[in-house]
Formats: sequence, C-alpha cells, structure tokens
Amino acid sequence: MQKIRNIAIIAHVDHGKTTLVDRMILQSMISRDAEKMGELMLDSNDLERERGITILAKNVSVPYKDYKINIIDTPGHADFGGEVERVLNMADGVLLLVDAFEGTMPQTRFVLQKAIEMGKKPVVVINKVDKPNCRPDEVNEQVFDLMFSLNATEEQLDFRTLFGSAKQGWMSHDWRKPTTDITALLDTILEVIPEPLAVEGTPQMLITSLEYSPYVGRIAVGRISRGVLESGMNISLCKRDGIVEKSRIKDLMIFRGLEKVKCNRVECGDICAVVGIDGFEIGDTVADYENPEALPPIAIDEPTMSMLFTINDSPFFGKEGKLVTSRHLKERLEKELEKNLALKIKDGLTSESFIVNGRGILHLSILIETMRREGFELQIGQPKVLDRTINGVRCEPIEHLTIDLPEEMTGKAIEISTRRKASLMHIDHRGDRVHLDFEIPARGLIGLRSNLMTATQGEAVVSHRFKGYEPYKGEIEKRSNGSLIALETGTSIAYSMDKLQDRGRFFIFPGQEIYTGQVVGEHTRGEDLGINICKTKKLTNIRASGTDDKATLPPPIIFSLEEALEYIKEDEMVEVTPNSIRLRKIYLDENERKRRKGASGL
Repeated sequence: MQKIRNIAIIAHVDHGKTTLVDRMILQSMISRDAEKMGELMLDSNDLERERGITILAKNVSVPYKDYKINIIDTPGHADFGGEVERVLNMADGVLLLVDAFEGTMPQTRFVLQKAIEMGKKPVVVINKVDKPNCRPDEVNEQVFDLMFSLNATEEQLDFRTLFGSAKQGWMSHDWRKPTTDITALLDTILEVIPEPLAVEGTPQMLITSLEYSPYVGRIAVGRISRGVLESGMNISLCKRDGIVEKSRIKDLMIFRGLEKVKCNRVECGDICAVVGIDGFEIGDTVADYENPEALPPIAIDEPTMSMLFTINDSPFFGKEGKLVTSRHLKERLEKELEKNLALKIKDGLTSESFIVNGRGILHLSILIETMRREGFELQIGQPKVLDRTINGVRCEPIEHLTIDLPEEMTGKAIEISTRRKASLMHIDHRGDRVHLDFEIPARGLIGLRSNLMTATQGEAVVSHRFKGYEPYKGEIEKRSNGSLIALETGTSIAYSMDKLQDRGRFFIFPGQEIYTGQVVGEHTRGEDLGINICKTKKLTNIRASGTDDKATLPPPIIFSLEEALEYIKEDEMVEVTPNSIRLRKIYLDENERKRRKGASGL
C-alpha cells in the first residue's frame, strides 16, 4: 500500500512541465512506441499544442522501482484556477518547475501559494539549464525568497533542488555535472514526498475532476481518502448541497501510464476513476452506503467575466460552418458545463442568445476556438466584467498584473496601465529588464495586452492573476478610435482602399468578400465612418503616362480571436466561423444604427 506517491506539477506557462512529464513516462518505458521525444503526450488537445499551454489537468502514473508515482499535471494560467485547487487536493507533495533564465513568474506564485497553504511538501526543479545566459543559482535563491514571502513553514523551506534539462532528458543535484537520465529526480520524489496515509474505516472519495467517454458517459476521478472501493459496490453520493443519493459503482479504473486500466479494488491513498455514478458534480463525496460521511467540498473560483454568445445572423451565415442553429449552440454549451467548472450559462434576452460567464478572456476564447474547430458559427458580444455588491458597496474583481519589459520602455507601460486605473505596487530591476507589479480592475485588462505589445514593439511579457473583489474604481477610458464600416456587400477593391488610406487602417485584404455593416478598419478619428470600398475604377480609353499609379496598400491588421474580443465596442460583435474572424456592427443597416443612437441619446 505504501508504495504510492501522489505529486502535482506546478509551473508557469512554457517552463517545460509537459516535456518533463513525457520524460518521466519514457524513463519508466511504458510507452516504448514513443521513443521519439518531443511528442508532448500530455498536451493531447490541438489548442494546447499550438499555444504551448496546458488547459486541462490530466492524470498519469509512472512505475519506478516497484513504486507507483501518480503525476497530476496542473494548468499554469490563472484563468484555469478552477482546475488548480481540485488537483492539489489529490497530491501529497508538489514538484515546482522553474525556468533557469526567467525564474519565478506570477502564475507559478498563484499555484504555489495554494499548495503552501495546504501544507504540501515541495521539490524544486530548475529546468532549461542548457539555455545560454541562464542563472540557476540565482533562480534557486529566488524560489527560496518566494516561498518565504508566501509564509512557508520551516519544513517546506528546507526543500531539495534538482537542476537539468527536460528537453535533453537529464536531471542532477549540481547543474555543472550533467547526468544521462532523470533518475535523480525520481529518487528524490520517493525520498521526499510523503506516502499517502492509510486510513481505516468506511470509504470516502472526494470527486476532484471528471472525464467524459462517449461509451460510458461521465467518469468521476478522485483520490480515496479513507477505506477501499470495490467494483460493483453500493455507495452513497453526498452532494454539495447536503442531499444524499444512493448509487452503485459499475467499474473501477486506475491510471497506468497514459491509460486507464480496469481493476476490482482500489486502496486508500490511490487515485482512481469511477464509472456508473449518475448526477454527480465536482466536489461531491463518494461515501459508505449505510453511514455516508461527506468530505468538505472544494471552493471554486467564481466567474469574473461574461460574454453574449448568439447564433450567426450575418449575410454570410452558413457558408463555412455546419452547426449554425440555436439548438446546436445550446447543446454544445450545456455539454461544456459538465466538465468546465468555472463556467456558468444563463439564457440571453432572445431564445437564440446565451450569456456565458467565465474566468477571463483566455478561458472563454479557448471555448470559442474549440467550437469553431468543431464546425460552429457564432457571434460573440463585448466581454463584460461581473460586479458584486458587498455590504451595500459596488465591488469589482481586481487582478494582480505583472509586466516584464526592457528598461527604456517602462514609462510607456506605466502610463498605459495607470490610465486604466492600475496602481503600481512595486518595481524590480533585473539586468536590463524591469519587472512591474500592478493591481488593476479586471475591466482594465480588456485590450491592455495588445496596447502594451504595440507600445513596446512586442517586448513586454504580460501576465495576471485574480486577487479579489474591491470597491469600484470609477470609469475607464475606452478605445478612442471609431470604426470604418462597409456600406456595400461585395468584393473589396484595391483601388478604392488605396484612395481611402488616409481615413484609417484596414483589417481586410483587397479581393475579400465583405458585407454591409462589417467593420473593415479603424478610423483615424473618434467617430464611426461608413465607406464604400467595392467601387471599381471608371475606365476610359484615354491614357496618359504617369497617371496610373499602382495601388500600394500596407498589410492589414489581422486579429487573433482574443485580440478581436478585446478590441470591439459595445455596439459591435465578433463573427466566428471555422475559417474566419470578422468584426461587425450589431445593427448592420446604417439608418437603423442612427435611429438607435438617437433613441438612446433622448
């Protein structure tokens, strides 16, 4: 029984966590077919591979020296904080992975803080020591200072550090002495991480995550904290609201490598998957049939942002996607609720619209991106931050924002951030780069990243995490430029676009299909401007040398999905289809827009 170790991996986005887990799996030689490294077996989702981030926590186990090491992968991004707390409940210790050059980053801090509060024992891995100009010893000191500032206990501060390169496949106690494999890390895990306690008594398992299979439905995953579970056993399901339902376990599975393997009995301290329980939620307890005792449920981060999802009703509706009706949209969103904890859905003002609440723009844009790849066409309204009234005071979510950038650009970044009601808490000089810490209303983050990237020529590294609710900070200035709006449906003509270059910058290429009411560019001034870019040149049979200048257009601004959502104003929407992202006005007809504007101004 005591031959189990449960460990969660904590790391900032792109510090090499998934690569390290792949190495551990390879070392145990489970996946002999995965000899070629770099497959990133854990980041199985296309989006995770493209962006290099982990979105969903996953479970893997590695056999080593007749021990079983259960590895729980955690998302590094604060928008997926709902995943993090549940994951740490299953672990007895944590592996803190830090980049040897970048050092500790804000999102490492976010997860580490929760782990230290829960009393987990850490093992520190300083990764990527093969990078030029890395600083492993300095980063090790930085980790100590961070843990100290998070009020770690004496025992937690007395952590072991390993150095190495997950990509090259080695770990060592001294970074100047590379080894040939990662045995040093696996041995340290067995030594340092405590074994799970074997608690006798009636069975108890907190459901901390779920998986979905098209064959057997929803599967509950958790760690058995007392007693044993057996296949075919009758159990009680203690729900978060105090209701107890009787149920029966159909199948039990344990994790072996990346697979799930059926078994008849799972002992206390192991992580398993339970099939056959209906109607469970994350945070419910699987307990004894006769004498059910519930475990304390997990607190989940509340949503801080909402967006309106509606069906696509533009003139180009149904040209690219197959799933275009409100029924498709509703079913898909309800299915997402089953596994995406921090998501909440309400009906919108019409039967074809839904209000979706989530943890941030990244959290919601990942859902939208997944849906467009599945063949959905939909339209998204401007993101809105969810306020709360606490003791009669209007409060809003506040985020802890960090910006890392070259020293000469510091002034610009501070100016842009403070205009959005950010307050500067701390400045830290690291070589020729500066690290700025702010507290900023979540509203101020909308559109901030793209502004900072423009102002710093792409040099800024921006990250943020949720801090809490504080009194409302007042109005924030919005985007100051108006939109260029197409007045005709047709094909955009280079000649017309060339003649209108002085009016603003375009978002489309010449020769692109556009429709009336589509936002095709940004105006140089504050108000919106309707333009006709479908006009062709009137041809005559008179030609004079030098009068026919060729149209030379600068490349258009192409938005990613997050940038488009951050860019739009209240009267605009983003149209998302499998192949296109278009900006449009909610009311396509210009007269309708003027009438609405006049009515609202009365």
